[in-house]
Amino acid sequence: MMPIYICEDEEKIRNAERIWLEKQILIEGLDMEMALCTQSPEELLKHLTGERRQGIYFLDVELRGASMDGFRLGQEIRKRDARGFLIYVTAFQDLAFETFRYHLEALDYICKKDPEKMYAGLSRCLKVIAERVSREQGEQQEYFTVKTLDVVRHIPLKEILYFATSGRTHRIELYARQERLDFIGSIQELEEKLTPQFIRIHRAYLVRADQIAQVDLKAREVVLKNGERCPFSRNMRQRLLDFWNY
Repeated sequence: MMPIYICEDEEKIRNAERIWLEKQILIEGLDMEMALCTQSPEELLKHLTGERRQGIYFLDVELRGASMDGFRLGQEIRKRDARGFLIYVTAFQDLAFETFRYHLEALDYICKKDPEKMYAGLSRCLKVIAERVSREQGEQQEYFTVKTLDVVRHIPLKEILYFATSGRTHRIELYARQERLDFIGSIQELEEKLTPQFIRIHRAYLVRADQIAQVDLKAREVVLKNGERCPFSRNMRQRLLDFWNY
C-alpha cells in the first residue's frame, strides 16, 4: 500500500485532513493507507528512516514552533523519497515560485481556508495519484487485482508465490513474499486467468512456475525458492518431471 503522511501544525485541520483522506480511501477502495499524522517535521522524517515505498505527503507551509517550514521539510523528504508526491495544504495562495525555487515539484496546492475547497482538493489529489500510479505500474509490470473487505489491492504477479483453497467455501488464500490475503474466488477461474505464469499442481494449489526450486518425488511436494512446500497430485508427477527436465 502507498503510505500517506500529514504534517500540519493546526490540530483541527490535521484531524480533518486525516478523517477525510481515510474516508476517501475506504469509499474509493484505494491501495493507500494513513501512515502518519503529525505536527512534527522531525517525527515525519524519522518515520521515513528505512522506508522504501513511494509516499504521499500533505504538508503545511508554515509549521509554527517547528525547526523547519514546509519547504525545508519538502527538501528533506525529497532526499529520502525522490518520487514521492508532495501536496501543500496552506492558507497561502501563490506558492508556485517558492516550490520551483526549492526544486520540490509539488503535485498541488490546496487552500485550507475554505473547508469545501480543501476536501475537494484532497480528493482530487488522491484520484490523480491513483491514476498516475496505475498507469506507471501497468507500463512496468503485471498486477493481480483483488478485493479484500472494502479495499482493492494490486499485487505484482512477481511477488505472488501461490494460491490455495481456503477451508471456507469459495475462499482463496493468496501467498505473496511479504503477506497473505484471503478473498472470494475459485482455483479454476484463477488457473484460466493466470496461465502460463502459474501451474495447477493440485486441485487446491496454483503455484507460480518460476518459484518452484525443486520437486520432491518421495514426499510428492514442490519446494519453492523460499523453502515453502506445496503438495502435487499424482497425475501432475510426469508433467512436473517433463517441465523441469528431471
